Amino acid sequence: MLNRLKQSIASAKEFALFLKKRSALEDEHANGLKKLCRMSQDSIQRTEHRGGSFARAYDEMMAIHERMADNGVQFAMSLHTMHDDLIELASIAEKSRKGWKQNGLSAEQRVAELEAAMRKSKAKYDSLAEEYDRARTGDPSGRQGGKMFGFKGPKSAAQHEEDLLRKTQAADQDYMSRVQIAQNERTELLTRTRPETVKALQDIVRECDSGVVLQMQKFASFNEKLLLSNGLSISPLKNGPEARSLRECVLAIDNEKDLNDFLSNHYARLPPKSGEPKYERNPLLEQAHRPPTGSTYPNQPQQQQQQQQQGPPPGAAQPLPPQPQMFGSANSRTSTFDTLPPSNQGPVPSYGQSANPGSMIPPAQRPGSQPQHERTFSHGNVAAQNAGPPGPPGPQYGGGPPRGPVAPAPQPQIANSRFNGAINPAASQGGGAPQLGALTFQSQPSQPPQQPLQLQPHQPPPPFGQPPLQQGGPMSNPLQQHPPNSSAFPRNQSPPAAPQMAPSRPVFGVTLSRLYERDGLAVPMVVYQCIQAVDLFGLTLEGIYRLSGSLPHVNKLKNQFDTDSGSANLDFRNPENFFHDVNSVAGLLKQFFRDLPDPLLTKEHYSAFIEAAKNEDDTVRRDSLHAIINSLPDPNYATLRALTLHLHRVIDNSGVNRMSCQNLAIVFGPTLMGTAPGSNISDAGWQVRVVDTILQNTYQIFDDDD
Repeated sequence: MLNRLKQSIASAKEFALFLKKRSALEDEHANGLKKLCRMSQDSIQRTEHRGGSFARAYDEMMAIHERMADNGVQFAMSLHTMHDDLIELASIAEKSRKGWKQNGLSAEQRVAELEAAMRKSKAKYDSLAEEYDRARTGDPSGRQGGKMFGFKGPKSAAQHEEDLLRKTQAADQDYMSRVQIAQNERTELLTRTRPETVKALQDIVRECDSGVVLQMQKFASFNEKLLLSNGLSISPLKNGPEARSLRECVLAIDNEKDLNDFLSNHYARLPPKSGEPKYERNPLLEQAHRPPTGSTYPNQPQQQQQQQQQGPPPGAAQPLPPQPQMFGSANSRTSTFDTLPPSNQGPVPSYGQSANPGSMIPPAQRPGSQPQHERTFSHGNVAAQNAGPPGPPGPQYGGGPPRGPVAPAPQPQIANSRFNGAINPAASQGGGAPQLGALTFQSQPSQPPQQPLQLQPHQPPPPFGQPPLQQGGPMSNPLQQHPPNSSAFPRNQSPPAAPQMAPSRPVFGVTLSRLYERDGLAVPMVVYQCIQAVDLFGLTLEGIYRLSGSLPHVNKLKNQFDTDSGSANLDFRNPENFFHDVNSVAGLLKQFFRDLPDPLLTKEHYSAFIEAAKNEDDTVRRDSLHAIINSLPDPNYATLRALTLHLHRVIDNSGVNRMSCQNLAIVFGPTLMGTAPGSNISDAGWQVRVVDTILQNTYQIFDDDD
C-alpha cells in the first residue's frame, strides 16, 4: 500500500507539472496575441493604410482576436489553479503517508524486537536447564574434584544444583512473560494496528486518485469551453451588426466603394483645370506671307487651316525656325496627344515603346541614343539563345542612318540580369524601346544566363585506403569544390554501423572469468576467430597488427560479437564475413584486449611483471616471468597461451610481414599490460620488455600441443 500510494502521489505531481507548463504556454500565447492585436490595430489607423469598409472590418477582426486572447488568459488561470490544487493534494497525501508509515512500521518493528527477545530468553532458559540436568545427574563436566568454585569459595554439588535450579526457574518465568508479551503485541498488530494502517492508506490512495481524476475532468471541460468560446467569438450564434462573424466581417469589405470614396474625398484637392492648349499664328506672320491677289490656288485658306492643325507637310521647306511651342508643353497632360506627329511625318516608335514626352524629342536630341537595343535572354526566349549572332542592326526610327556608333551586343552577365536584382542598363537610360527581358508582364520564373565555366574532367573515385585527390588550385571555382562537411567517409568505404539494440550477450568490456563462466570457453570466441583469420589470411601481410584497419568495419564486427558471438556470419574462415579486411580483424583483437576491465596480465600482477622485467639476466627474467604467468587465472593463462603461440607464428613470417618480435612487443605491450594504480609513463619500456621476453621464450613457457 505504501508503494501504491507513492505511485498515486507521483502521478498527481506529474499531472500538476503538465498543467503548470500548459498554463504558462497558454498565458504567453494569449498575452502575445493581445499585444499583437493592439499593435496591428494602432498601425492600421494611420493614414498610410486603407480606410472605409476595410478599416472597419479590420477593427472587428482585431476585436475578435482580443476576445480569443481573453479566453486564453482565463483558460491559463484555470489551469494554474488546478495545478495548485493538485500540488496541495499531493503534499497532504505524502504527509499522511509518512505518518502512517511510521506508525505501521514502528508496530511491526516492536513485534519483531519482542520476538527476538523471546527467542533470546528461550535460548538462555534451555542452556540453564541443560546445566541443571547435568548437575542433577552427576555429570562431572564443569566440576573439579566434586566441588565448584564461586566468588565466595568452593561450592558443594548440592549448593550448585540448588543455584542452577533457582536460575532455571527464574529463566522459565522470564521466558514465559516474554512469550506472553510477544503474543499480545502480535495480536494487537494483527487485529488493530495493521488493519487500521492499511485502511488509512487505502483511503488516502482513493482520495488522491479521485482528486487527480477530478482535475483531469475539469481539464477536459476547460478545453471544451475554450474551443467553444473561441468558436462563438469567430462565428456567434445571433445575427446582427453588433455580433458579426469573422467571415461576415471579411465579406463586408467593398473594395470598389472604398476606392470611389477615396477618389471622391480627394477630388476637391485637385488643382483647377486649365484650358486646352491651342496653336495661334501671329497675325504679323499671317500678313507677311499672304499670297498675292489672283493666285492660282483657290483653296489656300483650307490649306492654311490644315497647316495650323497638322504642321507643315513632309518634305516642305520650313520658312521660319520652329517655335518652342511646336511640340507642346512637357508638363501638360494633353500635350502628348495634341502634338503627336502623323505617321508619315515623325519617327515611328519601336516595339514596346509607349507614347511619352521623351518619344517626341528628335532622335538627334535624345541622350544615349543607339541604333538598336539587344534583347536579354529570358527564360522563355529559347530561340534567341540558340540563334546565331545578330545581324547588323537596322535604324531605330523610321528613316535615315543610325546616329552615333553602333554599340556591340552586350554580353550576358549575371550581375546585370533583371532577375538577379539589378536594373538593365540599356533600359534604364530611357532611349529606345525597352528590352524584352525587362518587361513588367513577364512574371514567370527565369533561369539566369549561363556563364561558360571551366569544367574539370571527371576523375574516378580513389582506390580503397587512399584519400581523394583535391581538384583545382587556389583559384579554382568554389562551386566545384566539396563543402567541408559534405561527407566524413570516402565513397568506396562502408558507412559506420547503425546503432543497434543493447546486446544481450556482450563480449567486449566483460572480464575473462565472466566470459568463461557464461560461455564455457577457455579462449573467448572473438579471440579464437581473430587468430584463425590472421593465421589463414594475414601471416604474409606486411605490417599486420601495426597497420590500422577500417574503423567502421571494426565497430560493425564488434556489434555483431556483442549481439550473437555464435552467429554463422562470424566464422572468419570465410573472408567475406570480415569484408576481406584482415587489418580490421587485427584491430578487433587489439580492441578486445583494450576493453577488458582487468588486463590480460591482470592489475594484480602488474608490479610483479615490471619488477621481473628489470632483471638484466635473460634466464632469471624468463624464469621470473614464467612463475608469474603460471599464477594467472585459468582463462587468462589459456588466452595468453593462444595469443603467444599465434604471435610466434607471425614472427616466423617476419621476413615477409616485417613484424619482428620487438615490433609486436611494442604493439601488444600496453595492450596486454594495461595500467595499474601507481604506474607511470616510464613503465612503457618495461611493458614492451615483458611481452618481448614472453615471445622470445614461447616454447619454454608454453607447450605447443593442441
